[in-house]
Amino acid sequence: MTHDADSVLLTEPGTAKNADTDIVRPRLDNVDMLRGLAIVLMSLDHVREFLSAAQYSPTDVANTTAALFFTRWVTDFCAPVFVFLAGTGAYLYGRRVHSTAHASRFLLTRGLWLVVLELTVIRLAWFFNFDYASGSVGQVIWTIGWSMVVMSGLVFLPISAITTIGILLIAFHNVFDPVSADSFGENWAWLWRFLHAGGGVTPFSGVPVHVAYPLIPWVGVMAAGYGFGPLLKLPQGKRRVETLALGIVLTLTFFGLRATNMYGDPGQWSSHPEFVRTMLSFLALQKYPPSLLFLLMTLGPALIVLAAADRPLGKFGHFLVIYGRVPLFYYILHLFVIHALTIGIVYLQCQETPAWLFSFPPGHAGLDSAGNNCGVDLPVLYGIWLGVVVALYPLCRWFAGVKRRRRDAWLSYL
Repeated sequence: MTHDADSVLLTEPGTAKNADTDIVRPRLDNVDMLRGLAIVLMSLDHVREFLSAAQYSPTDVANTTAALFFTRWVTDFCAPVFVFLAGTGAYLYGRRVHSTAHASRFLLTRGLWLVVLELTVIRLAWFFNFDYASGSVGQVIWTIGWSMVVMSGLVFLPISAITTIGILLIAFHNVFDPVSADSFGENWAWLWRFLHAGGGVTPFSGVPVHVAYPLIPWVGVMAAGYGFGPLLKLPQGKRRVETLALGIVLTLTFFGLRATNMYGDPGQWSSHPEFVRTMLSFLALQKYPPSLLFLLMTLGPALIVLAAADRPLGKFGHFLVIYGRVPLFYYILHLFVIHALTIGIVYLQCQETPAWLFSFPPGHAGLDSAGNNCGVDLPVLYGIWLGVVVALYPLCRWFAGVKRRRRDAWLSYL
């Protein structure tokens, strides 16, 4: 996840020093705060995936509860925020190093590094096994990595062209929803799954990967984030107004398009006898791959939050900033912690460790060998989530300090 500190040394909260020129610049704490909020919320979804006792999808409008639905829905903002801000960070990095070739090299190497991390360390955190024949999953770190690889080529284009490409990919990729990967034949079906449809690919013999985050729409989000970068160079007042206006426009566009049921998401919403289920139907959008409406629904409010936070932050804001400065560090760490906690909790509940504990989480805790339900209800789930977030704060604060004090090149990759 590209971070403002990739090319700078923090000197104190709110400032940053360029490693080449020693020019002190104000930090954009609101960007770190938004990224921190996203990573903290993402960990809520991961606790739910590992430990929720509910044996149905949280977005199954017919069966879910409003509380479970919104526990999932509020985390939908996370991946779009990460990918968008990664694009913004790429723009800021290029401005600091004053070399498109240098920025391109960094994006290429960092992108490939993230893909390797997804298939090694992060896979281990999710699966707790080394059986690659059982599968791997290409998720948000995977798509950020591959999107950076694409961006390493796009950065040679004018920023207006990059922004236009991003907008076009976001706005029109749903036109290709009816295109099936199988229509490309056995030899090329994998490529369409990788680019747009999602699903299983086998990059190496006997090593299947389920592509949960196909590339095309996410490259669009990163390119749009890159195009957003110049707004962050504006004076604070103008920056806040323009960011807020953009967020409002995207949000209103979402409501207008969604109301028509004409375009932007493969699933249409419908009226239900209960108003709350009608509302859930309206908000239940496709994330895999992310539809136009999904991205409007998430990026619009995210930009509104970014604008609202463009001011001196309070204690809670600074608390989130710490996570936002070390998002990859927290991401890897919290997965291992949550998975280990799940094993312990399920063992205490069921007096056994079912096989599903050592594979990718099914979106709910699952059953023991006797068919008994494992996992926890929402109040306990929220308590575990908050406990994990707070417990990892000291480590994140320490690592943020390391990144602030040291210039080691390897730190820019974590």
